[in-house]
Amino acid sequence: MFVLGIDPGLAVTGYGVVDAGTLNPRPIAAGAIRTDADAPVAGRLAELYADVEALIAEHKPAEMALEQVFVNRNLQTATAVGRASGVVLLAAARSGIPVFEYTPSQVKLAVAGVGDAPKAQVQAMVARLLGLGDAPRPADAADALAVALCHLQGASLRRAVERAAT
Repeated sequence: MFVLGIDPGLAVTGYGVVDAGTLNPRPIAAGAIRTDADAPVAGRLAELYADVEALIAEHKPAEMALEQVFVNRNLQTATAVGRASGVVLLAAARSGIPVFEYTPSQVKLAVAGVGDAPKAQVQAMVARLLGLGDAPRPADAADALAVALCHLQGASLRRAVERAAT
């Protein structure tokens, strides 16, 4: 089973595909989708949508894990990230992929064991958990892989609960 992790952003959206079908999660792909800051927002969102749709078509993930929008002091940044998240959600919905959302602190807790872990610690743990020599680059890709790993950590428990409920 492939899980597509997404760290959304209008300027840069990180992605990471992890194979959960083996004993230890295995990285399949990771990178970043970048949009031109000088282009109109609508065009940037269309480009992001097309690129996420292409990722889904190429890797055929069974599930998507998305980092939730973190509302910080910069309303403009929060709005841009919210728009990017909406486009990613739309691409997943149109492809029939279930989406699971996680807060930044949930991701950090799952990967590094501490909900307020610094970015460098999370990146180092992503490399260790996936058997990589170095943290994935760019940082947005490492963040997306962390989101996918967070999802996988709770996936077996979630499935057991779902089976018990039926």
